Amino acid sequence: APANYVLGVGDEVDLKVWGVIDMALRLPVDRNGQITVPKVGPITVAGVQADQLEKHLRTQIGRVFSNFELSATLGRLRTIQVFVVGQARRPGAYTLSSLSTLVSALFESGGPSATGSLRKIQLKRDGQTLTTLDLYKFITEGDKSADRRLLPGDVIVIPPAGPRVALMGVLDTPAVYELAAVEEPLGKLLAYS
Repeated sequence: APANYVLGVGDEVDLKVWGVIDMALRLPVDRNGQITVPKVGPITVAGVQADQLEKHLRTQIGRVFSNFELSATLGRLRTIQVFVVGQARRPGAYTLSSLSTLVSALFESGGPSATGSLRKIQLKRDGQTLTTLDLYKFITEGDKSADRRLLPGDVIVIPPAGPRVALMGVLDTPAVYELAAVEEPLGKLLAYS
């Protein structure tokens, strides 16, 4: 998990403590956001960033014991459920890793259908559009600036395709291309092809 990953319910903490006490445990984060360490009790870890986990646990266990060392890492990560709707190849609810992003969810769902937009895929959270992804930029330029990490309950909306233009002739990839707007420079379309 990246350093800025925030622990939550369903994650698992791999804890090793040695010194005045010895233990090696895999502790699930319960629905209260806590892990229960024997002889210490419950410790709240939900909301703690992965790179702060050891420090946080050292402080909490240090309230009961002294002269110990510890190592804490993340074990199994929680899953989240997101929804892919609209003109998707396989619309529906998807259970994904909590590290999943908009792009990885699109791959999981098969992406837009033949009638779906590749240019205006929306990520909605709590009724607000968080970002709009242009897959052309991702595929041709590797531009992931519109990609976002997903949270439980996020909705990915694939609208119908916008205006399209057919490019034929001596091109690397003759095809029908979707325009980002009603007008788009021909040079940009040729770059895609």
